[in-house]
Amino acid sequence: MIETRAAVLTEVNRPLELTDIHVDDPEPREVRVAVTHVGLCHSDLHYMTGTVPTDVPVVLGHEVAGVVEAVGAAVTGLRPGDRVTGALTPSCGLCANCDAGRSTQCLRVEEVRSRPRPAFRFPDGRPIARLGDIGAFSQHTLMRENALVKLPDDVPSHVGCLLSCCVVTGVGAVFRAARLRPGSTAAVIGCGGVGSAIIQGARLAGASAIVAIDLDDERLEAARGYGATHVVNGDAGDPVAELHRLLGDGVDYAFEAVGSARTAATALALVRPTGTACLVGIAPGGTEISMPASDFFFQEKRLIGSYMGSGQAREDIAQFARLYQQGRLLLDEMVTRVIPFAEITKGFEAMTSGGVTRIVVDLQS
Repeated sequence: MIETRAAVLTEVNRPLELTDIHVDDPEPREVRVAVTHVGLCHSDLHYMTGTVPTDVPVVLGHEVAGVVEAVGAAVTGLRPGDRVTGALTPSCGLCANCDAGRSTQCLRVEEVRSRPRPAFRFPDGRPIARLGDIGAFSQHTLMRENALVKLPDDVPSHVGCLLSCCVVTGVGAVFRAARLRPGSTAAVIGCGGVGSAIIQGARLAGASAIVAIDLDDERLEAARGYGATHVVNGDAGDPVAELHRLLGDGVDYAFEAVGSARTAATALALVRPTGTACLVGIAPGGTEISMPASDFFFQEKRLIGSYMGSGQAREDIAQFARLYQQGRLLLDEMVTRVIPFAEITKGFEAMTSGGVTRIVVDLQS
């Protein structure tokens, strides 16, 4: 067991509390990671504000990169000193979904994540939960060996952390979930971190037109740099009417990266008959979606969901790292700011700014 520093959510709608905690020793197939960088994700904000329920006290954070510090007795593929990023959906590799290449929907995930003792505790022994059994807002954490991917030497940790969540989620939604066809057209609602990755995925997949839709002009301008061919400010009028004016009868694929019933309905309205709307953003707990049945019966539209890229996260992350090395996947441009650990609460406050794509926390500064 070691002592480390962590940002703990002790109460919903309260600032994170920087405090000392104890981290357990690794189990046989676990790895202790010295966390160097973590991206601030809107899903963390959902838990902080209570729109998605969580137990407290809890250490949030999941978009993680760091250095292997210690390994369990059964770990064979990693060793101390390895630079790693997280694949946030640990899987058994044996169930029907894993066998079919859908490890994000592992049927034994609770069993895989179980451990005999809490990974995190306060110095007085009280247990602390971890979001997704990761808890990356801690200078040290424990992760299973099969939930980590080695980072190449020329992929810096402050951008490598993005591979573990917003990039694998966004690019994966294009390739794995929607399976966008080269030459087809796409629209992306919400141009934050995940939306920016979706735009890049559509560009890499060969989309002939990519329409970025957001409420902020700064984000829309950034979207052009990631590959958007058209931009639509949703505050300026009806985005569906504007898209139809630009591209005719709608797009082949629409991706929703906001997480609301309203934008989900907009995504379906944006696609042409036989088109596919893909919901990627996490909606608040209890959200229900209402859609016109005629869109499915008479227009043969498809509505699908995508969680964490809908594929094999470790394999996909390694491939996306290579795309970054080739200059085809833009990651440096997605990092708006790197801030010290002590300013993590200010980082979340800044996320509401339109000029922000991703804020990354340096946990060692």
